[in-house]
Amino acid sequence: QVQLVESGGGLVQPGGSLRLSCETSGDISRVRAMGWSRQAPGSQRELVASLTRDGRITYADSVKGRFAIARDNAKNTVYLQMNSLKPEDTAVYNCYADADLRVHGITRYWGQGTQVTVSS
Repeated sequence: QVQLVESGGGLVQPGGSLRLSCETSGDISRVRAMGWSRQAPGSQRELVASLTRDGRITYADSVKGRFAIARDNAKNTVYLQMNSLKPEDTAVYNCYADADLRVHGITRYWGQGTQVTVSS
């Protein structure tokens, strides 16, 4: 299985920047995609960004041009760089990893979540 540990959340003013980190361990070689999702109070969960093993990246329209997802394979870490933050970006952000366990198929693993608050 895969374990994920997130860090980097906090309080930031509108227009500011924040970088979230997701360090993975376990069956890293079986991970075929990773990404970030978020959920604000009273709102449904939204996929923010995803990154496949072969390098394909997708973003939600609401964050395109402001957020960037990247990975450091040497550190087994995926990052979410968030720029030009807005109050509506306030949410709990969760990292996920899709792992192909072969006999068990693809399983999505989640981090515990980190709070991002954008407020003046």
